[in-house]
Amino acid sequence: MSRWRNELREGDVTPERLYLRRREFLTLGAAGTVGAMIPASIRAADAPKGAALEVAKRADLAGGEKPTPYDSVTTYNNFYELGTDKEDPSRNAGSLRPRPWTVRIDGEVKRPQTVDVDALLRWAPVEERLYRMRCVEAWSMVIPWNGWPLAELVKRVEPTSRARYVRFETLLDPAQLPGERRPVLEWPYVEALRIDEATHPLALLAFGLYGHVLPGQNGAPLRLVVPWKYGFKGVKSIVKISFVEAQPRTTWNASAPGEYGFYANVNPDVDHPRWSQAKERRIGDFLRRKTLPFNGYASEVAGLYAGLDLRKSF
Repeated sequence: MSRWRNELREGDVTPERLYLRRREFLTLGAAGTVGAMIPASIRAADAPKGAALEVAKRADLAGGEKPTPYDSVTTYNNFYELGTDKEDPSRNAGSLRPRPWTVRIDGEVKRPQTVDVDALLRWAPVEERLYRMRCVEAWSMVIPWNGWPLAELVKRVEPTSRARYVRFETLLDPAQLPGERRPVLEWPYVEALRIDEATHPLALLAFGLYGHVLPGQNGAPLRLVVPWKYGFKGVKSIVKISFVEAQPRTTWNASAPGEYGFYANVNPDVDHPRWSQAKERRIGDFLRRKTLPFNGYASEVAGLYAGLDLRKSF
């Protein structure tokens, strides 16, 4: 699963027309009958792509699965800062201004700094990684992300011995992120990883997808990608990365701790209170498939949680 390939096939990464039954997917975890198409009258327009990124190498880390089409990846999103409906982020992303943009790195590090996102982009060669991605709502995608390992950032800033967690914070600016005008969550959005999770080779700082810069609805200009965890761990539009000693308070875990655990590892045996996690629907498929422990990355990451009760620490 982890072998590198020089290129993904052109046919694998060429966007296709795929249209989703929108409202039904909001409850697909509890529902059970959903198609893959919607009427032509309500189909979204093809999403334009942003600037191209230079990609140094590519890897298929999705077991040979075909990527979800670009149109679907960029029009069916969870990004509450741009709205709570799946279509809201793509409709409202025009208010987000991804340049100029700086990221503050602080806390228990020897080299705290504020860095421009374009300078940050050049800290390491950009890779394209095809990852399976799983949402807590029981839908999933296969996405070619462009970025470099989070471990590169950790190494550069030299954490002290007191750094046990890495905390990520999204931009707080209701003018750019109008969803923040509503108290649906505590703002700004905060997520965190243990430092051993942050330095795992699969954890990615993503600047793009499909070989182009991230669209606003997908978390421009910089987001976290952790493919063995549920999607809400993938904090978007990052402005601050802090290395801390105590486990941070994170947004969804604080909002509904019985539904959204701090670890958020994909676990088919731990159901959400309102739906089963045993199966999922890949966007574009009609039938459900079994949910894989750690989203199929158990051989790579299960060792991080040796001795941890994954039903209690979910």
